[in-house]
Amino acid sequence: MNVPLYERIYNHLLEKIKNGELTSGDRVPSEKELADHFNVSRITSKKALELLALQKVIERVQGKGSFVSQNLPDLDSLKPLDPNGDQEEDGAKNAPARSASPMKTIAFILPDFADSYGLRLIHGVEERCSQIGARMFIKLTYDNREEEEEAIRSFIHLGVDGIVIFPVHGEHYNPELVRLVLDKFPVVLIDRYLKGIATAAVYTDNRQAAFELTDRLIQRGHTQIGFISAPADNTSTIEDRIIGFTMAFAKRGLSLPPGHMMTNLYSSLPRSFESRNISVDIETVRRFVEGNPHLTAFVVAEYNLALIVHQALISLGKRIPEDCQIVCFDSPDEPFGNHRFTHVRQDEFAMGRKAVDLLEKLWDGEEVQMHNIIPYRIIEGSSTR
Repeated sequence: MNVPLYERIYNHLLEKIKNGELTSGDRVPSEKELADHFNVSRITSKKALELLALQKVIERVQGKGSFVSQNLPDLDSLKPLDPNGDQEEDGAKNAPARSASPMKTIAFILPDFADSYGLRLIHGVEERCSQIGARMFIKLTYDNREEEEEAIRSFIHLGVDGIVIFPVHGEHYNPELVRLVLDKFPVVLIDRYLKGIATAAVYTDNRQAAFELTDRLIQRGHTQIGFISAPADNTSTIEDRIIGFTMAFAKRGLSLPPGHMMTNLYSSLPRSFESRNISVDIETVRRFVEGNPHLTAFVVAEYNLALIVHQALISLGKRIPEDCQIVCFDSPDEPFGNHRFTHVRQDEFAMGRKAVDLLEKLWDGEEVQMHNIIPYRIIEGSSTR
């Protein structure tokens, strides 16, 4: 079995001290020097030094570095770390917290959350943090790139051990996020991935989910279907939902007029779901429906926009589901199962837990998958019954 990289560094330094290459008072290589030598992230080398400090083999002096302790413990009683002793089954729900090293701190940065989507993400991250004995900080960016950049800088300054980030919506990548990846800092994306950015991401197969959602409507006899979303703006979640929507038509040999897709609604973006923006989007949808009178069904990229579409159709005298049917992504919990819309139910809780599991692997210097797909379900609602 491969020994985690932080254990290799620990064992390497311990051996140097045991054989006298490093003696009491000698300076120990820094986190950066060790990271460069072993080709790992600084968080990995930091963990090795923290373990040695915990066992009083070295002393860490703020602003000066690490030094071999003046009063060394009995080194013969210290064995190299057991490569089998610090492993944990991936995703084990009831795994106990670890206590071999100081408490880790995780920052969770996300645009916003609601009961329809986001709240269960937070619950998943928080529960897994509790199980491994880690603290969690949380920051909302309200989908603002500058807020996201500042959040990353602040958390790095605070000395967090890892970051889970739900990236903002937009055409341009956050340079602070790109820098984290280049520095090999433990970071995991959630909900979406960023093209060309080689870092782990946890998300739903939005392409397949949109395909299945659309194909259900086609199987029910709908051939004139509209797609409605916020702007894609280089956002993988929306881009993949658009691709899945178009793939469903191609599979059935149906034509898809370009005018049947509308991606210019904004009221569902963070801090935007308010009366004035809602009214503007309802009117935009009304014009879209009036301009495409043959549409009998709508695939909507998110729950709040589905509410907009529903209201616009009702205002035009359409009956749901008799005249028009609506399907969407996400929905609030309904304890009695009376969902308003047929929808894709993303397993947010599992996504949150998986993100923390990936950070643990990164701390241990392990390789992780870049794309981590979490299964979804499609829940029937009254909008298609």
